[in-house]
Amino acid sequence: MIKEICSAATMLLLTATAVGAHDSRSVGDASKVTLVYEHKLPNVPGKSIKGVLVEYGPGASSEAHTHPSSAFIYATVLEGAVLSQVNDGPIKTYRAGESFSEYPGDRHGVSENASKTEPARLLAVFVVDTSETELVLPIK
Repeated sequence: MIKEICSAATMLLLTATAVGAHDSRSVGDASKVTLVYEHKLPNVPGKSIKGVLVEYGPGASSEAHTHPSSAFIYATVLEGAVLSQVNDGPIKTYRAGESFSEYPGDRHGVSENASKTEPARLLAVFVVDTSETELVLPIK
């Protein structure tokens, strides 16, 4: 199973990198979230792997949020640097090529571009219940 997940994660990384390389639009100061991959896991009934490309314009951020209670997330920064805080942990800076994880039930209090002048992109890979359609749930 680990081999299949690693292979799928590699495909997601290549897909997200290609999407960004061919995407010439300006993100500006906004953030954009795009589902770039979705596949049911054949050896884990009821579970899917979903890839989400998160693009931050200079100075952009996402509001505090959680994810479905079934979601395990592995995120890799593809470009730039991202500030991230999970639960009550410290705010950390992740640069291109660095990764972090979020466990089911975690709160993502800070998620933002560390730069006010350069864009940032990350790929979030979810292992989640197949029935889940809303992957980002704002904290009210």
